[in-house]
Parts: sequence; structure tokens; C-alpha cells
Amino acid sequence: MSTAIVTGQPVPGSSLENDLRSLGFDVRVAADAAEAEALLAAVPADRRVALVDSRFVGHPHALRLGLTDPRFPLAAVPGAVTAQPAARQALTRAVARETSAGTGTAGEPAPLAPGGAPALAPDSLADHVVTALDAEGGAVHRPELGSLVATVPADPQARNEARQAVAAVDDEAVRLKSAVKARDGFFTTFFISPYSRYLARWCARRGLTPNQVTTASLLTALIAAGCAATGTRGGFVAAGVLLIASFVLDCTDGQLARYALKYSTLGAWLDATFDRAKEYAYYAGLALGAARGGDDVWALALGAMILQTCRHVVDFSFNEANHDATANTSPTAALSDKLDSVGWTVWLRRMIVLPIGERWAMIAVLTAVTTPRITFYVLLVGCAFAATYTTAGRVLRSVTRRARRTDRAAQALADLTDSGPLAEAVGRVAGRGLPGLAVPAVALLGGAAVVACSALTGFGGVVPVAGALVYVLTSALAVARPLKGALDWLVPPFFRAAEYGTVLALAGKAGVNGALPAAFGLVAAVAYHHYDTVYRIRGDAGAPPAWLVRAVGGQEGRTLLVTVLAAVLTASQFKAALTVLAVAVALLVLVESIRFWVSAHKGGAPAVHDEGEPA
Repeated sequence: MSTAIVTGQPVPGSSLENDLRSLGFDVRVAADAAEAEALLAAVPADRRVALVDSRFVGHPHALRLGLTDPRFPLAAVPGAVTAQPAARQALTRAVARETSAGTGTAGEPAPLAPGGAPALAPDSLADHVVTALDAEGGAVHRPELGSLVATVPADPQARNEARQAVAAVDDEAVRLKSAVKARDGFFTTFFISPYSRYLARWCARRGLTPNQVTTASLLTALIAAGCAATGTRGGFVAAGVLLIASFVLDCTDGQLARYALKYSTLGAWLDATFDRAKEYAYYAGLALGAARGGDDVWALALGAMILQTCRHVVDFSFNEANHDATANTSPTAALSDKLDSVGWTVWLRRMIVLPIGERWAMIAVLTAVTTPRITFYVLLVGCAFAATYTTAGRVLRSVTRRARRTDRAAQALADLTDSGPLAEAVGRVAGRGLPGLAVPAVALLGGAAVVACSALTGFGGVVPVAGALVYVLTSALAVARPLKGALDWLVPPFFRAAEYGTVLALAGKAGVNGALPAAFGLVAAVAYHHYDTVYRIRGDAGAPPAWLVRAVGGQEGRTLLVTVLAAVLTASQFKAALTVLAVAVALLVLVESIRFWVSAHKGGAPAVHDEGEPA
């Protein structure tokens, strides 16, 4: 249990202690700074601790935002400050400094900050501690309170005014509104969030966790995929309905996390990973359902998964390349900002990129009223247009801005390339690598060569192997130097398209039943590995261990291996080899991924919650 130390004499009629207990704090009272220091020293080192001025007046949700968010080691609102175990030493030093300085707990009125908002009370121990933490360089998080009240009134009149301000704002309404992601798609904003937020509150009041809701969303989507796999019209209708239900739960888990401030490293990973698993499992269900009706759409299902994965890699790579770039401006970005000031263009631009809400709604409706083949055709056209639109805009931004990218960004891009031992060995021979725009150009040409050799020649030839050898060379040249060029963020998506496209082309050329489903399984396993790399980087956990990348061959090693298998095996044997390879890769990456994320969660890794672009 967390501990809250209320400093100063209790105020008659104050609900502060009850509010703190409702937030899960064990409340203790200190008359002055010296007693607060003693109580702080007695709190176990593995507990969160908070200092709160007894005169505090504000909404309970303001205290919740300031004192319970697990993402920040230090956080504060006027009149209150908290520290998680990782920041306890900094808090202890600040309190000791204020104790030696003789800080009191009552006296002068609180001044007003610019704009009329209450500033830090000069006689409040909690606020003095925040000032000391700032002076020491501590990163104190101050949540945006908006219309919520959090202040330390110094006299009865100010207290009455503060209480009136509290009564004038509906704390619960603000909390519900803040549970919804600030930036979301049109479908999610207007068709899901208006009621899913209440479902999130219902879950919170019954003690359900975001991870439980995330798991329920996954199970619902898997049942939807099973319904689609029946191949009947009733099954397709049920699948569409259940897919929407799964998406409602998918929105609810994030809203529950924001409503209850239950963020975690494990939860962020589950949410992101399950989103991909749900969508790709549904593709497989549609393909199975179509096969029951005599229509083979596995190539379309695999193509849709490849296109969607490459879209995501473009997003991830571009964001990582510009995560901390300096001088990060361009005319294209300025134009985008201007368009964002026109309301209807904002929603139009969010819709045409086909985010997860619009995409799943489209898939659900098409599943219910058309056929799997039509569903995949529309999905491929829509995703191709969205990918072209977003990638073209990012290329324009990159070539028109003069940004200096950091070593951190270059390392993130290097990790996203998933280069293995072959690329490392060839890269050492190649030396310094290629200059400027030659890097993405060579990556593109090498990938196009291996895919073309695989798609345009008959199964069982050596031409794809030659193309793969060229690809190994070009991919090694592309990563031989740090990826700090204007368009170097295109290298990882080019690599994804080359590897996945080669598997699709060779499986299609095999011409035997089961080859494309086996290829679907292999690409799904490898894509999981690539997504896991992204989520580790996003969580500041670094890339997967080098031994894992080497064990699964790296992207260039797997590409070469698949072409060699196609050259030396019969079509039936190649199908079996793809299946074995898919199982081996899946076992390796899943076991290591689960081990890592569970240990990170148990080890107290900083909580993570993603508020980025809709996926």
C-alpha cells in the first residue's frame, strides 16, 4: 500500500484524508517538517510515498492524476508531491533540506500564477519540496489538470472560494472525458468512444484490469476468426459483429487504463501485440472460410498482412528517426500544421490513412455482406492508398527539412533493420558503406531484385538464390554505416517488403495446397519478432538480444535460406520446410519475448502507455 503523509494541522470539514484513502493511500499526519521527515524515513523503501498539505482543496481526480500515475517516478500538483521507490532518495534529500531550512506549514497566502491560477504556496512543505527537487534536477511530472482544481488556500475566504470552484466542476465527467485518447480516428471518436468510456468505468468499478479487458478483446477476435472460418453467411455475419465487439473492448482497455491510471509495461505490450494478433488471425479465418467455399485467397490474405506490416514499419521507422532530431522543420510539416487548423481536414486526413477503427469497421461490414475475396481486394486497395499517402508525405518532410539525427535514432533504425550475421560479415568487408541517398536506393533495388527473381521465374530454379545473394550484399551495404541520412528510415520497411515478398512469391510459385498457409505462418512469426523489436524500443528497453537475432538468422539470412530451400526441395518438401521454419521461429521469439516482458513487469520497469498514432 502507498503512504500519504499529510503535513500541518487538520482542517475542520476537510475530506482530504478520506480522498487519499479512496486512492489507496495509508494516511499519516505530521505536524511539521521534522515529523514529516521522521515519518518518511519509517515508510518501507518499496512503497510509493506522498507529501500532501493538510490545507489542500481540490478534486479527487486531481489528486489521482498527481499522486497515483505509475509512469512517473516524481509527480506533483499544487500542495502535493509523490515519489515512487526509484525516486525516494531524491524526495528524502529534498525533505531533509527543507527541514534544516525550517520550512513552516502555515502563513502567507498563495500567490497567483500567470493567468490567475494558484501558484505554489510559499509556506507549504510539499511545494517547497517540489522546488527543491526542481533545483536538484529531478524530473517532476506535473499533470495537465484543465478545469480540475488543486490549490492550497491560506485563509477561510480563499478556502470557501476554492470549494465553490470544486463544486462547479463535475470531477467524474472530467475523468470520463480524459479516459478517451486525445487523438483518435473518426470512427473511434464518434462511434465507439461515446459509450466505451462508460464500459471502462463499469470495468473499473468492478475491479477489472486493463490486461483482463485486453485478453477479452483477443478472445472475442479469435472467436470472430473462427466464425469466419466456417465459410457460411451466418458465420460471416457473426464474425463481422464480433470483430466490432472486439474493437470496442480494444478501445475500452486503453480507456480503463487512463480512467484508473493503471498503466504498465506488460499492459502496453499486450495491447499492441494483441492488436496485431487479432487482425492477422482474422485474415487467416477469412482465408479458411473462403477455402471452404472453394475459393483460395491465401495469397490475398498474406499480401494484406505484408502490406499492413510494412505500413506499420514505415510509421515506426519514421517516428524513431525523428524522435529527437534537432532543427526538425520543413515546409511540408508547416503546411500540415496549417491544415490541422481547419476542422474538416483533420478528420479527412485521419480517415484516409485507414487507421485501425476505420479499417476494422470496413473489414467487418465487408465480411458480413460480401465475400472474403472482395473483402481482401478492398482492404488491399485501401491500405495501398493509405500507405502511398503517408509514405509520400513523410518522404517530402524528410527531404525538405534539415534535421540532425542522433546516435540514438541511428541505433533504433539499425535495430529495426533486423540485420543478421551475414550482413554483419559482409558489412565488415564493405568498410564505410554508402553515402547519402544511395543507402535507401540500394536497399530498395536489392529487395526488388530478390522479389522479382522469385516471382518471375519458375519454382525450383537457382535464379532466386542469385537474387538473394545480391540482396545479402545490398542489405549489408545499406547498414554498413549509421543510418542518419534524410531517407534512411526507409531501409527497415524495404527490408520487410523484400523478406515477406520473397516468401509470398516462392510459396505462390510452389503451386501445392498448403504452401501459402505455411508461408502465412512463417511471415506471421517473423512479423511478431519485428513488432516485438518495435515495442521494446518504444519502451526504452533496447532491441532483442543479439543471440536471438542470430538464432533466427537475421532478415537477410532468412531470405537466403528460403530461396535455397525452394531451389533444392520439391514443392511438397518446401511446404513442409516452411512449416518447420515457421514453428521454430515462432517458438524462439515467443519464448524470449514472453520471458522478457514478464520479467520487465515483475522487475518494476517504468510503466508505459502509448498515446501515439492510431495503428
